[in-house]
Amino acid sequence: MEVLLEKSSPTTASLKVKLTKEDYQPKVDKTLKDYAKKANLKGFRPGKVPVHVISRMYGKSILVDEVNHMLSHAVTDYIRDNKIQVVGDPLPNREQAEAIDWDTQSEFEFVYDLGMATDFEVNFSDIPAVPHYTINADEKEVQTSIDNLRERFADTDHPEVSEEGDMLYGELKQESSEFTTKTAIPTKRVKEGERAKFVGVKKDDQVVFDIQNTFEDEAAIAHVTGKKKEDVSELSGEFTLVVEDITRSQPAELNQEFFDKVLGPGKVETEEAFREEVTTIIQENYARESEALLRRDIEKTLLESISIDLPADFLKNWLERTNDGKFTREQIEEQFADFEKSLKLSLIKNRVAETFDVKVEYPEIMDYTRQMVRGQFGMYGNDSSMDEIIDRVATGYLTDREKDNYSAIFQQVFDMKVLDVLRNQVTTEEKTIEVSEFEKIARAGNEGQDVEEDVEE
Repeated sequence: MEVLLEKSSPTTASLKVKLTKEDYQPKVDKTLKDYAKKANLKGFRPGKVPVHVISRMYGKSILVDEVNHMLSHAVTDYIRDNKIQVVGDPLPNREQAEAIDWDTQSEFEFVYDLGMATDFEVNFSDIPAVPHYTINADEKEVQTSIDNLRERFADTDHPEVSEEGDMLYGELKQESSEFTTKTAIPTKRVKEGERAKFVGVKKDDQVVFDIQNTFEDEAAIAHVTGKKKEDVSELSGEFTLVVEDITRSQPAELNQEFFDKVLGPGKVETEEAFREEVTTIIQENYARESEALLRRDIEKTLLESISIDLPADFLKNWLERTNDGKFTREQIEEQFADFEKSLKLSLIKNRVAETFDVKVEYPEIMDYTRQMVRGQFGMYGNDSSMDEIIDRVATGYLTDREKDNYSAIFQQVFDMKVLDVLRNQVTTEEKTIEVSEFEKIARAGNEGQDVEEDVEE
């Protein structure tokens, strides 16, 4: 067997594999003999079918299988042994393969097109410093969070007469269209000039209003009527709300009941301690957001600092061929820039993993999956009595044959470990900024998790 690499550019090459009869025939003969020993054909005793009979019946298919098997190993071994940085998969020359005459040829030549990434180094001393932000959660931010929490855990009562800001419940109907539904109308969503109709209302009163001129936007109309947002334009004319109940929300009092609802029973007992706890949670939350932003910026900086050339035309052809019509060439062209960035980042991460001997072991994959399952179980996931169930669910998830969950989790753990290496190797520039400034920076990338949601959890 002869394998030759012919480079046509720094990022493309042809890999030629030449096979002679001496390369494949011994394996073909062995397979034919194995078939003969197992064959059960009419007119022959079991295991006594002559090899030439088997050859006449199955010889070509066996030859094709053995040659393809040898080709696969030859290409893979050559790429591995010569440490060629291949991107995509080797693409066989289809025209040449289709022209082969398996009945008469004894020597074969196969050609594969290869796409390659140019060589590169990850030299951390050449990587610019990446900003790492410490967010200053000032008193205004703390007060805003507490105010939002008081709204979220608001006390609700049922007044006899409505005021602005109340919620009106009842039956909404329009006799002309025979429309009727149970609904809730938040007076906050009513246009300012129309709110008087919903103020001073009592149970069993009827409020008549124009559906298109009463609410502040289409989303509010959709909420009130139960229609899809795109369908609310079809509604018109006067509708009638028959009031059945009125609810009014008052911000929760800063008392022990409120503290327990937000932070858990007995966590704090004074308003001062509550404010300190909320401040800590806000700072921890923003610290996580800052860390996520740092890792995103590290990846961006690596891409900007490390030059890697890729075979764009080859990769587009490879994507089109391997996706087998799922994507048009136009779609591939539109999304190729993002694919190219992702591929370059993957190459960089793999090089870092190789340099720092990053490996992912099964116990790490299992532990990560357990934590994921615990999160799905919510508060019950921290109960030690659930350990056996969590392990069973995690194992089932990883061994699901219909989904490639194991590979997905492996990749997530791998990325985390590589990012930990990068976090320690890339120089950071520490900056302290206000919340408003950080939000502007973070908005360009990942949206930060809502502070109040984190406090509630």
